Amino acid sequence: MNRIMRIIVGAVAFFGYIGLSAFHVQALETEEGTVSSANQTTKKDEAPSAFLASEIPVKSVNLAKKKDTPTLNNDNASKDVESKKTEQNVERTLKVEATAYTANCDGCIGITKTGINLLENPNKKVIAVDPSVIPLGSIVHVEGYGKAVAGDIGSAIQGNRIDVFIPNRNNALNFGRRHGVTVKILEEA
Repeated sequence: MNRIMRIIVGAVAFFGYIGLSAFHVQALETEEGTVSSANQTTKKDEAPSAFLASEIPVKSVNLAKKKDTPTLNNDNASKDVESKKTEQNVERTLKVEATAYTANCDGCIGITKTGINLLENPNKKVIAVDPSVIPLGSIVHVEGYGKAVAGDIGSAIQGNRIDVFIPNRNNALNFGRRHGVTVKILEEA
């Protein structure tokens, strides 16, 4: 069902874009007298003509890859380059429901399913996943959380649900439950 919706949305976006492009070309070309609409004529002696696809001028597109040249002193430029690289390496994108967990609680041992010690590495970005959806060991980018490793599981984490690790218990509780969070799988294990 998700694949069908992506195809439909893609088709609507694509054909909508062509329609807008054709309208824009028609408006530009009318000034030169090449294309006309129902209430305009191009020349005094000619009758209005239909807008044909063959009348759309062909534009060439340069597909040469641009080199990223970040400035050493500009942190924003390097972040932009990093985000472009992240987008280029996306293997899959998912919409998930996200909650948060912490390793600082009664009964928590602080070691993930893949062996990451969260008590010794409180700044490590780790998410708990359903391994049938996101394989353990995968590198992901979670909207609003950042780049993380799929390094843990949870009994309630099934299907398109993730649990993000937040070291502070109050911050984890404040994270709440978020719907429609985008997860980009950068490297699938």
